[in-house]
Amino acid sequence: MFKPLEVYVGLRYTRAKRRNHFISFISLSSMLGIALGVTALITVLSVMNGFEKELRERILGMASHATISRFRGALEDWPAVAERARKHPRVVGVAPYVQGEAMLTRGRYVRGAMVRGVLPGIEPEVSDIGKFMIVGDLDSLRPREFNVILGKGLAGALGARVGDKVTLVAPKATSTPAGILPRLRRFTVTGIFEVKHGQYDTQLAVVHLDDAARLFQLKDGVTGLRLKVDDMFLAPAVGRELAADLPGTFWVRDWTHYHANFFRALKTEKTVMFVILTLIVAVAAFNIVSALIMVVIDKEGDIAILRTLGVTPGSIMLIFIVQGTLIGLIGTLLGMLGGVALASNVETLVPAIEQLFDTKFLSPDVYYISDVPSDMRWSDISLITSVAFLMSIIATIYPAWRASRTQPAEALRYE
Repeated sequence: MFKPLEVYVGLRYTRAKRRNHFISFISLSSMLGIALGVTALITVLSVMNGFEKELRERILGMASHATISRFRGALEDWPAVAERARKHPRVVGVAPYVQGEAMLTRGRYVRGAMVRGVLPGIEPEVSDIGKFMIVGDLDSLRPREFNVILGKGLAGALGARVGDKVTLVAPKATSTPAGILPRLRRFTVTGIFEVKHGQYDTQLAVVHLDDAARLFQLKDGVTGLRLKVDDMFLAPAVGRELAADLPGTFWVRDWTHYHANFFRALKTEKTVMFVILTLIVAVAAFNIVSALIMVVIDKEGDIAILRTLGVTPGSIMLIFIVQGTLIGLIGTLLGMLGGVALASNVETLVPAIEQLFDTKFLSPDVYYISDVPSDMRWSDISLITSVAFLMSIIATIYPAWRASRTQPAEALRYE
């Protein structure tokens, strides 16, 4: 008795037992369709977020949040620049590096590689290479001992194990009385790491900073400085502030420059998947149109009686909007609960299914990430539920408008 007439009648029509059970079946299927669509959207986007987060952490575990280098030549006064960079409140780690391309040979095997020179004592401040070591230790890199740590894929391509010798051929040439000769140096493999990302596992070789500087003839200089900030998403802003603060001309780049295309592709794929899966919700939502039109036809006599009692066309329209909105609301809430439950437990459910059927969905021999990660974000959930609920409301407008156009005399002619 405390409800407005439109809400009361709309709720009564929703829960009333109809003579035509087919109408109830269509309403139920629309509700379940919306629930399944919302569940699928939340789960798929959470898994895609998980893959993006996992890849970003693995890439940035080896890369740096930002780098500082000269426009041309080596960075020779790097200790002073590093000290200045450390004063920034958001910079939590600074480490010098030397980087260059070279060839690694062992017997008849030859592979191109990216050689990175680091200081083992402070490299953990800016990268997680120590966490990715599967054999050996980062501290095995000591100056003038010419030791090297290889990615698992690169070591496999060379057939190298810990203790083996590999020859590193640098593009820098040396002038001798016998002519111009390439710079060669034999290194001892003291460790192997695995990031499970092809860019590093098959291409990267890590040596001591002093050995790399000798190899690439940088003397006391370095290629640049690698920085780690407390919030990776603020790296572009921190880079701009450092570029403005540092004296002289420096080239400050952040991780979004190095991997912009990769993460842009992931974002595009996520957007496309959202649009495609939203169509599932749209199909279920617009099934409400069929259900309500059949209800309108079934209730023409009731509508005519209400009109003769003085109920306005606007109120009739609101009655059926309430009914369709309730179907959409229940479906959306059920989908949200199902999606949250599934996305929260996908990392447990997938291994259980794999064990049950004795299979592996993401084989580690093929994929960089062999587990199915999940990163549920409430911003995505709110967007999905809002879109689904809005579609449900839109789907009620035409049937409700048609109900409001019912003429009492025509509807009651044959009653």
